[in-house]
Amino acid sequence: MRFDIISCQPDLLESPFSHSIVKRAQQKGLVEIHLHDLRKYAVNKYGQIDDYAFGGGAGMVMMMEPIDKCISALQAERAYDAIIYMTPDGKTLNQTIANKFSLLQNVIILCGHYKGVDERVRQHFITHEISIGDYVLSGGELGAAVLADAIIRIIPGVLNDESSALTDSFQDGLLAPPVYTRPAEYKGLKVPDILMSGDTPKIEAWRFEQAVERTRQRRPDLLDE
Repeated sequence: MRFDIISCQPDLLESPFSHSIVKRAQQKGLVEIHLHDLRKYAVNKYGQIDDYAFGGGAGMVMMMEPIDKCISALQAERAYDAIIYMTPDGKTLNQTIANKFSLLQNVIILCGHYKGVDERVRQHFITHEISIGDYVLSGGELGAAVLADAIIRIIPGVLNDESSALTDSFQDGLLAPPVYTRPAEYKGLKVPDILMSGDTPKIEAWRFEQAVERTRQRRPDLLDE
């Protein structure tokens, strides 16, 4: 899967994609991540990519021309399955969305900044608008990193144990159950006996019950859905 991420601050994305699972996915050849500096497509020699909003008001707006040039250059090289814009007023990211995106081959992610992009960009280019929560960040870069990470970890072959992703929170509409590791007892705190019983059907039943109860306590809205 290939990600082309357009940003006016691409250096912010170097670290998130240079470690851990995402780094290994790239080393395995399962994922390509390409960062594109929007200022290389600026409208003048000063690197301008934003301007004042028509009608007045505070804040600057990302101009259509640099974005058009960058996206058009990418589309001239390959077809894209999705062009995603990271914006606070987009659809809130969830596991179902990440699962669907993981089936795609080529994706562009446009990182918003300032007061956002010229509305014509959204109308003409964007196929999906995604938010990572009901709050505003300084730019879409961190949101893009979150989205890419959520997608990449469920691509087949990325995790050493592919069943791990299938038991994550939200994959089955529930939060994940409690997990424990050695030692079996620490300072009087014990691991539930059922987990050391070796009885797989009973263990799975216990985990399901715990997942339901944890979801009921912490995210009852998921049970309603």
